[in-house]
Amino acid sequence: MRMTGAQALLESLKREGVDVIFGYPGGQVLPIYDALYQQDAIRHILVRHEQGAAHMADGYARASGRVGVCLATSGPGATNLVTGIATAYMDSIPIVAITGQVPTFAIGRDSFQEADITGITMPVTKHNYLVRDASRLPTIVKEAFFIASTGRPGPVLIDVPGDISREEIEFHYPETIELRAYRPTIKGHALMIRRAAELIAKAERPVLYVGGGVIASGATKELAELAHRCHLPVTATLMGKGSFDETDPLFLGMPGMHGTAYANYALNEADLIIAAGVRFDDRVTGKLATFAPKAKFIHIDVDPAEIGKSVAPEIPIVGDIKYVLSALLRKLEPREDHLEWHDTIAGWKRDYPLRYTGDGLKPQFVVEQIYEVTKGEAIICTEVGQAQMWSSQFYPCTRPRQFLSSGGLGTMGYGFPAAIGAQVACPDAVVWDIAGDGSIQMNIQELATAVANKLPVKVAIINNGYLGMVRQWQELFYGRRYSGTDLWVGTPDFVKVAEAYGAVGLRVKEEPEVMPALRQAMEITDRPCFIDFWVAREENVMPFVPAGGSIDQMMVD
Repeated sequence: MRMTGAQALLESLKREGVDVIFGYPGGQVLPIYDALYQQDAIRHILVRHEQGAAHMADGYARASGRVGVCLATSGPGATNLVTGIATAYMDSIPIVAITGQVPTFAIGRDSFQEADITGITMPVTKHNYLVRDASRLPTIVKEAFFIASTGRPGPVLIDVPGDISREEIEFHYPETIELRAYRPTIKGHALMIRRAAELIAKAERPVLYVGGGVIASGATKELAELAHRCHLPVTATLMGKGSFDETDPLFLGMPGMHGTAYANYALNEADLIIAAGVRFDDRVTGKLATFAPKAKFIHIDVDPAEIGKSVAPEIPIVGDIKYVLSALLRKLEPREDHLEWHDTIAGWKRDYPLRYTGDGLKPQFVVEQIYEVTKGEAIICTEVGQAQMWSSQFYPCTRPRQFLSSGGLGTMGYGFPAAIGAQVACPDAVVWDIAGDGSIQMNIQELATAVANKLPVKVAIINNGYLGMVRQWQELFYGRRYSGTDLWVGTPDFVKVAEAYGAVGLRVKEEPEVMPALRQAMEITDRPCFIDFWVAREENVMPFVPAGGSIDQMMVD
């Protein structure tokens, strides 16, 4: 088959099972958009800002487990993708970003709308390509999807010059590929697995500490079996929410800066920590020198670069978590002891529950009511900051790919476009974005995208008139000098903004109004709905371990 490079690109995407692209047109991608117009196998979602496209592809990938795809033109179109690509990179999310580029003969001449996007994104992509030979396009697409979705997942960028898109080629799509320099380790070392089983069998105060790698590898069933067979308490990071049923009595909640007190105390007193698919992020460990001082570590990760990067493990295991946990299970007998350890944890849970008090509409109450109205079954996306932390604390997840949040990069403006991507990926699901009044304004223009595509994404705006998390730090560490964080003057009327775009807008100021508004939002199926919750302005997220601090510095309330 003879076709243009643009047609070959789309045919290659179709061969990879791509059914939707989130994008924004421009000069150097006009051949690709013309090819999109002439086919109907791949749906195109027109975004209103390229950053939104990257976050939508990310949300699509997190919710579905498939590779998300976004498309932008050269220069500023491509650079607008960078924050979304970096977000996906930090959280190990498989997306393929396709960018236009000036023609090959114009590269390096400071041409109109030229940017070295492969150079710019090199630190935040798993791999990237500048296509200089149109006949290589099918192979590049095959490689890009393989790299993005295997090993430790991550974003891959394909930069396509305009003349490459227009050039005619003979189309051949490779059945298989061989990348000699890229061979992720799947099977963990047998000796290390045996030694890990021996340590688990002997431990008196063990804790399973799990993260997003468990979800990426599809190892939630194996994790649950290991926890129940050996009676192991489980704590999951923000990225690991949903990897273990959070309503299970063995669950400790999230660890770290805004984790539960009992998860932090358990890590601090553990004699063995089985770390699976985590990278010992500083928001969890705090001061590394004092993190889990009594524990030996088993660290399981598919990325060898993470092993020993922050914490030196007693037993390092490089491999796919699903495979390693399956191998561990074959070597472990059931244990029903650790009774004293579980009694201690039960005491912490009783003495230090997540709680809130005081007057006014509380954001924690709003999140609890969203949990009630959705029966715990919704896909929850979040922005970044206080609303993100309250969502992680007060919305228990029972399954993977249910909680979508920017963890590593902490990207404000992530949640709403990610919710749109999740709704496209899961059209029958109920999708909520729990947002702050600061974060929601970062990509509020994507209301147009949701309205145009009749996507019933629901947005709960936790409106305290502040950049809440920054204000909390200023209250606790900067003498309440609220420099640059008070948004109340100039905050838009979110009800009117929603209505201006053709969405539904609601406002809630009192507790009795919360559930009726949520129920009304749940009944809307043909457009997005914004609910503007006016909450207590100076409510803080607790517990709180100061940045770089130790567990013994944790503020419980």
